[in-house]
Amino acid sequence: MATSLWGKVYFRELFAGLLQQEPGGRCVFSYDSSYLARKQPEAIAFTLPLRDQPHVSERGLHSFFDNLVAEGWLRNAQARALGVNPDDRFALLLGFGRDLAGAVSVIDPEPQDVRIDQGDPDAIAALASRASLSGIQRKLLVVKDGESYRPAGPNDQGTHIAKLGSSQLRDIVELEFLTTTAARVLLASDPVVDVEISTVRGISELALVVSRFDRTPSGRKLHFEEFNQLFGRRSGDDKYDGAYEDMGRFIRATPDCLPAEADRLYRQILACLLLGNTDAHFKNFAMFHTRDGLRLTPAYDLVAAALYPEYQTVALSLGGARDMNLGKLQAKHVIALGRGFGSNEAAIVAAVQDIEKRLPETQETIERSDVATKKVRTGLITKMEKRWRGSFASIGQLLSKRQSKDGRRRTLRSSD
Repeated sequence: MATSLWGKVYFRELFAGLLQQEPGGRCVFSYDSSYLARKQPEAIAFTLPLRDQPHVSERGLHSFFDNLVAEGWLRNAQARALGVNPDDRFALLLGFGRDLAGAVSVIDPEPQDVRIDQGDPDAIAALASRASLSGIQRKLLVVKDGESYRPAGPNDQGTHIAKLGSSQLRDIVELEFLTTTAARVLLASDPVVDVEISTVRGISELALVVSRFDRTPSGRKLHFEEFNQLFGRRSGDDKYDGAYEDMGRFIRATPDCLPAEADRLYRQILACLLLGNTDAHFKNFAMFHTRDGLRLTPAYDLVAAALYPEYQTVALSLGGARDMNLGKLQAKHVIALGRGFGSNEAAIVAAVQDIEKRLPETQETIERSDVATKKVRTGLITKMEKRWRGSFASIGQLLSKRQSKDGRRRTLRSSD
């Protein structure tokens, strides 16, 4: 690792600039003049627009880079391998920034050898590719190899993410598979990540293997950012600080974003609420950078966490309610959420009706799956039905009553 603590930042295969940590923890990112001089250069981040002047962050890594650093088990394994404090986020990014989410990579000009615990096969597999993945669940990058997968090596670009089980959250791998499969039915034509449960060479347990939506079949890197990055928030608890409506307002206020994307995201959140995906925070929604503007990525990180007793609180505020227990969700909150996304009553009803049409097929898909125990599958279906009856089924009726009341008020005013 370079003792001067600086790294080269690449956008796809192009050298874009330098990232440096100064004494005291201040970080500076500067675009390279040759990159700026290119025909139609792209900014590496929404919060780091193209300019000659450096971008300075007084609080450590800029939010864009901070959200690329590994978390949880992988962060701790990387810190041990580098011999640094797990809170030294710059060192972790520099040491493991070769393969990051999206189109950016951070390369150490003087890479340090890593010391991997040879008694931990999961860590050996996860650290070999010098890559970082956010999220606290154990995970690593893998490459398709015949009918199975193998851990990505130092010269590989990971094509899939393998998520491993948890000793605290039983059946988490199977539950994410079921939730993602159910979401694909609920959201119909909207894209959802491809998942399968498979073996990974050298890993003793089955893993949930997720196809990377930021890589094309030819290996081209697709530029995207999570909403935590788009909002300029740091990794950690900042991802829980805000409301789902903040994302809808961002889409509608940002040039070249389409209002239809706000409706799509509203429907994604409805699916999350119905399925019990209570831990859907700002890092679990993202947008591609395209030539035509920002566009939503496929839905990902879909887990019916509400099946676990400790995950009953909805991650973000919605409809004006903060720290809401999912069991307290009512039709009025779903309506207020839609209005916060800029949707009129017809669009709200249409979104709910579309979900209603697909609900039987969704439940049947879960029921006939051979993944997870019957208890898990039944529990997921039962809780979905309860939430539908308690929070969604009466939305059309409630809006009709409000329209009738508004009509009577207008009649009374006109007669006065």
